[in-house]
Amino acid sequence: MKFYDRQMESESLVQIETQSIENACFTVVVGRRRVGKTCLLLKAMEERRFLYLFVSRQSETLLCERFQQEAEQKLRFHIFGSITRFRDLFEQLMLFSEKEHFTLIIDEFQEFQNINPSIFSEIQDIWDRHKQQAKINFIACGSIYSMMMKIFENEKEPLFGRLTAKMVIKPFEINVLKQILGDYNPTYSSEDLLCFYMLTGGVPKYVELLMEAKATTRKKMIDRVISANSPFLNEGKEMLVSEFGKEYGVYFSIMHLIACGKTTQNEIDSVIGKNTGAYLSNLEKDYMLICRNKPMFAAPNSRKAHWSINDNYLRFWFRFIYPNQMLIEMNRFDLLKEIVENQYEQYSGLLLEKYFREKTAQNERVTFVGNYWDSKGMNEIDMIALNDIEKTAIVAEVKRNPRRINMNDLQRKTETLHHELAKYDVTLKGFSLEDM
Repeated sequence: MKFYDRQMESESLVQIETQSIENACFTVVVGRRRVGKTCLLLKAMEERRFLYLFVSRQSETLLCERFQQEAEQKLRFHIFGSITRFRDLFEQLMLFSEKEHFTLIIDEFQEFQNINPSIFSEIQDIWDRHKQQAKINFIACGSIYSMMMKIFENEKEPLFGRLTAKMVIKPFEINVLKQILGDYNPTYSSEDLLCFYMLTGGVPKYVELLMEAKATTRKKMIDRVISANSPFLNEGKEMLVSEFGKEYGVYFSIMHLIACGKTTQNEIDSVIGKNTGAYLSNLEKDYMLICRNKPMFAAPNSRKAHWSINDNYLRFWFRFIYPNQMLIEMNRFDLLKEIVENQYEQYSGLLLEKYFREKTAQNERVTFVGNYWDSKGMNEIDMIALNDIEKTAIVAEVKRNPRRINMNDLQRKTETLHHELAKYDVTLKGFSLEDM
């Protein structure tokens, strides 16, 4: 698949690289697994002098042996001695950068924790001693978000406060998804687009897997995801077990419950059998996998919050793949597809609401987008988008079928918010599959 989008991120990386010619720069690049961090970095630096090092789980001695060979071949300079400690290699690279400018990319940087945790302190010491003279563009890239943030943003850690810049790489936006699907299937339907969004959430690797398999329609996408040897079946577990560690079972259970509609802590606690507040807080703040949704205009300390999974693929995985492992082991993909199809209309309808909230946030002049429900769980409004600059508001109902949109009912619900919306010029809208 060709390289799509990332213009803003590429420009930022090039700007930092230019700055590093005069002053050493230390950038961290983070993002979920498969979001295209490595591809972006290599594309942005392809016409510049750079050294790319991938931290795999092996002994420090073997790792440094490989790194030394790559550094000598790529940068064409001789490293003295046989390097067995990363600190010695890093110091020689920093000294080399005092004479010649280059970019150093270390991918899966957090894996140093499993190889030799003291490497972080050694990098800090060497960086502090050489950064004034160095002309290096140092980029640390990682996909285990919680570990990367601990390394760089915990004030007790040695690399705290050393960064010049931080970049969070996010999945493709909706406009890019439409462009990609249009390139591979010019006659795609709204149903195809919704399924594409539902399964990939814009994560480039998942997009690539589907497009290269020519899975460009709803049926072909579902068939590709739920099939023997599909990389989508184990991806959720492979992605999160290393994040969660030994308590992954509890976290998986919580995310499964959220994906199945148990979205309040009381509902989750009643099933898990204990207070899950700390786990929910970790999932939100440390792992950034779930978010606390409050109705628009709710007080900051409101207890009306509902939890949701941020990532569309993980939401699908925990809803359909994780609880049906037995079917996968028995190769009964036909039954798993039947389960998905039986729930598809209801499930995809919820994703359609999310789709229009994201699309509105990306394409309209709005300062806040959310939804609304009252204290009794009634008067639900699928989308409210505010523009606090021009004092305008969009209040919308979202349905798969346009014939099910009831504008009179939406008007009635909106009137219950007359006080909150009094200062806005309100426009009522209905969105369906036809408006995607």
